[in-house]
Amino acid sequence: MTNQNPRPLTLTLFMWGLALIVAFLILFPLWWIFISSITPSGELFSTPIKYWPDHPTLASYRYLIENVGLLPKIWDTAIIVGLSILIGMVVSVMAAFSFARFRTRGLALAIGFLLASMLIPDVVTARPLYDFLRSVHLYDTYTGLIILYISGILPFTILILQNYLNDVPVSIEESAAIDGCGFFQSLIYVTVPLLRPALATVCIVNFITCLNNFFTPLFYSNGISVLSTAITQLPLRDNMYAVPWDLVSAMGWIIILPIILFVAIFQRQIMEGIMAGGVKG
Repeated sequence: MTNQNPRPLTLTLFMWGLALIVAFLILFPLWWIFISSITPSGELFSTPIKYWPDHPTLASYRYLIENVGLLPKIWDTAIIVGLSILIGMVVSVMAAFSFARFRTRGLALAIGFLLASMLIPDVVTARPLYDFLRSVHLYDTYTGLIILYISGILPFTILILQNYLNDVPVSIEESAAIDGCGFFQSLIYVTVPLLRPALATVCIVNFITCLNNFFTPLFYSNGISVLSTAITQLPLRDNMYAVPWDLVSAMGWIIILPIILFVAIFQRQIMEGIMAGGVKG
């Protein structure tokens, strides 16, 4: 039995130091946004710099609720993001299963077009999509926004699920068919449970993607406002040229907080699912 050499102390200290530096660079801006959101507007630019306000307050959040309509914006965001993820997951599972289990030239071409669509910037298709949505009366509607959100998350979701399915043996589904399961029974009761790690991963990533989506609701809606675009609608209270940084920070923290919670809780599933879907197969 051979003993492995312990890691040198210098290397360990270097790795911990590097990790602390990276953590500081990531966490300090988040901390600054939070303390700016609870700092009275008159104390934001006081000197010397204070890393905790003398008079912390929730006035900015109260102002957003009472004067900016924060709660309706949260409701609109929940509807659009929730339905987009739910419908997108159903479509993605069926498409990924088809791409992974059936091999034809047509399907291979479809996969190529689907992946190529990820390379097209949103601004390139903005004008024709805008005209199309207006012509079919889907502009500034929940339905139109949900369709656009779904189209944005489908390529990545299908890619991850397909690569994950490529590693699932077909013999499992064949065994289910021998036991009397039909196609949809095999898909729902056998295949989908095996996809739970990948499904958890793409759900979390899609949630972050949809919540951060700024261009789509800004360009394709007028009356419907979600959290990502609400930051552009903040009123200028005292000076028409002064940015209300307290309100901007409060709105930014409201957008960031759900993402932080999701990543903190499901970080292991995110890494495992991405590695499984991106490397296997």
